[in-house]
Amino acid sequence: MTTQYGQGYGEWEGPGPQGSGAGPRRLPAALRAPLDRRSWGELCYLLLNLPLGIMMFTYGVTMLSVGAGLLVTFLGIPVLAAALAGCRGFGVLERARARALLGLEVADPEPLRTRRPGALAWMGAALKSGASWRHLLYTVVHFPWAVFSFGVGISFWLTGWTMVTYPLWFWVFPMYAGRGGLQLYGGQGHEIYLDNPFEIAVTALVGLLIALATPWIVRGLTTVDRLLVHGLLGPSRLATRVVELESDRGTVVDTAAADLRRIERDLHDGAQARLVSLAMDLGLAKEKLAEDPGAAARMVDEAHGEVKTALRELRDLARGIHPAVLTDRGLDAALSAVASRCTVPVQVEVDLSARPAPAIEGIAYFTASELLQNVSKHARATRATVDVWRVEDRLLLQVADDGAGGADASAGSGLAGLAERLDAVDGVLVVDSPDGGPTRITAELPWRSA
Repeated sequence: MTTQYGQGYGEWEGPGPQGSGAGPRRLPAALRAPLDRRSWGELCYLLLNLPLGIMMFTYGVTMLSVGAGLLVTFLGIPVLAAALAGCRGFGVLERARARALLGLEVADPEPLRTRRPGALAWMGAALKSGASWRHLLYTVVHFPWAVFSFGVGISFWLTGWTMVTYPLWFWVFPMYAGRGGLQLYGGQGHEIYLDNPFEIAVTALVGLLIALATPWIVRGLTTVDRLLVHGLLGPSRLATRVVELESDRGTVVDTAAADLRRIERDLHDGAQARLVSLAMDLGLAKEKLAEDPGAAARMVDEAHGEVKTALRELRDLARGIHPAVLTDRGLDAALSAVASRCTVPVQVEVDLSARPAPAIEGIAYFTASELLQNVSKHARATRATVDVWRVEDRLLLQVADDGAGGADASAGSGLAGLAERLDAVDGVLVVDSPDGGPTRITAELPWRSA
């Protein structure tokens, strides 16, 4: 039996009873929402907003006021530093609450960095930390929103479920002049009671509509909370970018080292070994030249063949480093040359009004070259296509084939290394390769003009 879990309101899909031939139809999201776990988690988040908002607001405003008031003395600095440290503690709590109840994953902000040990260095780092001040801002900004979201959320939830269950408890109201039920208007002689079956049914129906709408209202309210938590309690964009650049730098260094090792290995095992053999053959031919000119001539002829082979390997190696045709004529000619060496017919179409920067052009070339090598070795295809075009500030390259499919970049294959190389320059590799094919791999690179 196959069971699939989807996102949203606990979607479930599976086969029906044996022999039925079809599974039960899933309930619409609007009907599942009031009883869904996600809805209750978001409601609990709003219910906790008010007490936590009051606590954080009181702490933040009090400590900020005391610290600012004491700045005329030295005591204001440690008080403000302690206030910021406490706000960072509240940030840990809020991120954990958002993770548990909203399913929102927010990375921890950048830690305090001190150049030397000691309390003064720590206080200086706390006061200069932008993340700490964003945490303090959160404690202040979150409070009015917490009051509003708590009031709206609990009002809709209580109103909806109270009216839905009204047929079960309307009888608790005392009887007045033979009438019972909820009294909507109490003017003398103009009393209106919800007591007959029609009015009770309408009340329950209206309550049902409110109860069905409440989860979506709550979701809209928690969207603002998500933005606040993500924007104020997470790492800054600059810090995130620095981390990405450090990771990309490591990838570039590792890639360059791997390329150097590959070049050294190809030289050592290929052209260098042939040149050593060639030198030995020429030495033997020199020794035999006087004794046996015919044998010496044959050895020279063999050495001439070795020279041709070594030159071809050196040209292939140079092409692998950076082909001259790419520098001279651009992507169209370079990719056409690569396609001509593929084991299957390849149609190349390059639609670019200008040439990109050499670095981007080189990455696009080697990406297409490696993907076409995969087509030759693994795809079992009969034809392939290479398309290159520009969309605004992005360069897109797509290699498609009609082979067996099943390519997976997450399986630790060469596609994974290719994805890392593209990521190092803010590129993206998208693999669409279902079992049985066809395969379509798209590389997206930032456009930089030459």
